[in-house]
Amino acid sequence: MLINEQTKIAALLKHHPDALETIVSLSPDFKKLRNPLLRKLMAARTSISMAAKVGGVKPEDFFKALAPLGFEVDSRGVLPKEPGPQKSEMPGFVKSLPPDKIIPFDVRALLAGGNDPLRQIQQKVKELKQGEALKIINTFEPVPLIKLLEKQGYQAYVNQINNNLVETWFYKSSDSPAPALEADTKTAGDWDEVMQHFVGNLQEIDVRHLEMPMPMMTILEKLETLPSGQALYVHHKRIPVFLLTELKDRHFEYRIKEVQEGEVYLLIFKAA
Repeated sequence: MLINEQTKIAALLKHHPDALETIVSLSPDFKKLRNPLLRKLMAARTSISMAAKVGGVKPEDFFKALAPLGFEVDSRGVLPKEPGPQKSEMPGFVKSLPPDKIIPFDVRALLAGGNDPLRQIQQKVKELKQGEALKIINTFEPVPLIKLLEKQGYQAYVNQINNNLVETWFYKSSDSPAPALEADTKTAGDWDEVMQHFVGNLQEIDVRHLEMPMPMMTILEKLETLPSGQALYVHHKRIPVFLLTELKDRHFEYRIKEVQEGEVYLLIFKAA
């Protein structure tokens, strides 16, 4: 396979399965590609050139590492870009909105500090007026939030400026009530009973040390291979509201036990 700096990571992985570990060996920053959900989200949008900047390496490092797998650098230096998802056209509400109708919210500092911006997002969505748009500035595409607000009638548009900068727009086209971002978190009533039911059939993970969005991605990855009749026991720092919404969509049940601030247990299992 001929490759150049514009070749997408997804194309490399599709052509040769061993390319994954070869890429991971180039930089610790590429370990997140081992997560199937993050890989699906990032690989199709990320070129060798973009990935090299993120990992602090050069495109030539990619070419050299991939050569033993049969990849060849295009000697002409020109190749059509590998096929991938087309960048969606900017919708009219983004093009036509005056600056005073755009509410920017940069959550990067909050996430870098280990804080969850959900409460602030909730408040800003609640305050959003008809004809206004909330622009969330982030380092990744907030897929759960997009799904949740779209269900409530909000228009969404994602503008991925580069691999570390994503703008997500939410537009309120009608004067409908603000959506409820809260999920059912009061589910600890039968915690002990459910725990007893899964004795000997628990898989345990701790996501408290992970940076967003890795806790949610790690949990969903584990659930993909969770055997029938088993439950996933999760140590978390907070109640993951967006995860709970996703669990419902995937037909999982859950129980939550709040121990203290910064310590939450979740028990997740397939709905009967």
